[in-house]
Amino acid sequence: MSLKKDNYKSSDKKIMNFAINLAENNKYLTGTNPSVGCVIVKNNKILSFATTNNGGRPHAESIALNKNKYNKGTSLYSTLEPCSHHGVTPPCTNAIIKNKVKRVYYSIEDKDLRTFNKTKKILKSKKIVAISGLQKRDVKSLYNEYNFIRSNKAPYIIGKIASSSNLNILRNNSQITNEHSKSVSHILRFQNHAILTSYKTINMDNPKLNCRLNGLEKFSPTVVVIDKNLKIKINSYVIKNSKQSKLIIFHHSNNISKIKLLKKRGVKLICQKLENKTNFSLRKITQTLYTLGLHRLLIESGKDLMTNFLNENLLNEFYFFKSDKIISNGDKINISSLVKMINKSYKNKKKINTYLDRDIITHYY
Repeated sequence: MSLKKDNYKSSDKKIMNFAINLAENNKYLTGTNPSVGCVIVKNNKILSFATTNNGGRPHAESIALNKNKYNKGTSLYSTLEPCSHHGVTPPCTNAIIKNKVKRVYYSIEDKDLRTFNKTKKILKSKKIVAISGLQKRDVKSLYNEYNFIRSNKAPYIIGKIASSSNLNILRNNSQITNEHSKSVSHILRFQNHAILTSYKTINMDNPKLNCRLNGLEKFSPTVVVIDKNLKIKINSYVIKNSKQSKLIIFHHSNNISKIKLLKKRGVKLICQKLENKTNFSLRKITQTLYTLGLHRLLIESGKDLMTNFLNENLLNEFYFFKSDKIISNGDKINISSLVKMINKSYKNKKKINTYLDRDIITHYY
């Protein structure tokens, strides 16, 4: 452990901690943009504060500055390096300069190359003090997913599977885990832009794949189905509701009548090339989803597809739900080999206790 002390005042740390709490409370509500917390202070008094708006715009800095008419001589605290590029909205650095802010503190640099390490130079050229690194360690986990996505230009992907206590999953729609574990599953759906599965899961289980937590229904993820030969059942829930919710199917089929029918139902079809004339490249599929603005991806599938994702080293995290039930009938699939792969694939794991009933949730990362 390093004994090196920083030079920040305790008051600066407290203000930045407030900004971090603001950003954490708004995480997963800001689309593809990061959730940022911003606080504006003068003479040790908080004048205004804000988070990135739902959907990602306007940015926190602009909102906080617009809330207060007297920004001259103030200090601005932001959890992330304020943007300095022209996108859908003007740069936050423009607003900071226009409002004659005296000091800007931010925790970490923005991995977006349009801004990365540029803000400090721009602000200093206007004689604005710019200081980075304040509460850097505390803010790191907040932007773990965002930094991966920006650095790799690829989605951040989470795998999830549930089994009985004897590591079996059912071939039908019978439920394994309890209601409390299901709530955790719905939280994961809320947190991700898209949920991906195979046509086999759709045809066997007929899942809804939406978020059904009160107040979060509108944040249900886009449903993505891998279906090489378009074998998905037309009467499945996701097809019947494809006009109300977004549905994407990756295929390599020349079944014209099925294609016309699915398009009529509002399904987005993406014809994907095969690798070695047999299977899709999962990496290329996830890259396509990234270009569509689906940057956080949850995989809810059966054993085979999940194994392929692990083999291609595409899963950043994994949630394994283990019920206290025992499945011993013939209509089952054992996932012992998959669980072994999961344990070998991750350095860290921790148990998540719902404190309600006896399911065990293990988070691998």
